[in-house]
Amino acid sequence: MRRLAELKGEVDRWRTLEGKVAELAELVDLAIEETELSWAEEIDSDIDKASTEFEELEFSLLLRGEYEDRNAFLAVHAGAGGVEAQDWAEMLLRMYLRWAERYGYRAEIIEVSRGEEAGIKSALIEVTGQYAYGYLKSERGVHRLVRISPFDASHLRHTSFALVEVLPEATRDIDVKIDPDDLKIDFFKASGPGGQHVQKTSTAVRITHLPTRLVVTCQNERSQYQNKETALKVLQSRFLELEIAKRAEEQAKLKGEHIAAGWGNQIRSYVLHPYKMVKDHRTDYETSDPTSVLDGELDEFIKAYLKSTIGETG
Repeated sequence: MRRLAELKGEVDRWRTLEGKVAELAELVDLAIEETELSWAEEIDSDIDKASTEFEELEFSLLLRGEYEDRNAFLAVHAGAGGVEAQDWAEMLLRMYLRWAERYGYRAEIIEVSRGEEAGIKSALIEVTGQYAYGYLKSERGVHRLVRISPFDASHLRHTSFALVEVLPEATRDIDVKIDPDDLKIDFFKASGPGGQHVQKTSTAVRITHLPTRLVVTCQNERSQYQNKETALKVLQSRFLELEIAKRAEEQAKLKGEHIAAGWGNQIRSYVLHPYKMVKDHRTDYETSDPTSVLDGELDEFIKAYLKSTIGETG
């Protein structure tokens, strides 16, 4: 029923646009017949609005992969480099939270491991909204930052790396089945900012899948049951992502391509010094406004990536 409602909504948007264009065409013909130039400004404005709406609907046609209409889990991991890399990881986390806010998506922090001095070692968020995975899959990979370090008394230029993972939400009992006997579940006290926020009971949950040694932690909820359910959702999504990667690797082998999954292969560079630029190395799209990008304006990067992958399966 959810899928039916989504498809009906999509058809309705195309039909509504079709009606607007037909009305505009009639209005243009009428204005020409009556040589009514006073309508020109209003007609131009309506044409611009219809064109923008058409571009948005046309862009949505790029999101036709098997899992692209689903919610997403996004993880950020600091690379080597200590506090510098951890600060960069926190900057990326903020960027994605702001992006979700701009899109009207709900973004919930599932788990955060904070650095000793500043920044974060890793974080996991759940982004809820239609096509969240379809949009965010463009972000997975290594992100590189070049800047004057705020943590270096000598004001030297530093390069930092962070890894972003994006997982589609798995549909329980359909996409992935996990044997409960393969799970080790540990409970512990959630970490927090201190004071009244420190949990006095063991509500945080760590689930280990023994055959693969995959580990998932959740501590954002106040109840042990909720944390366990969320951790199981993330574990299922990790298995689904492994299956997607396996299929992609098999397809690449058939095409004779080499898949490089190395840590050093950055997908995007953010340069704050000696000049300002953000460049995506997969599409060559770039901008000289890194401040806006780090504030969540990722649309043009996402569009460029999706357009470059037309014909591929996601």
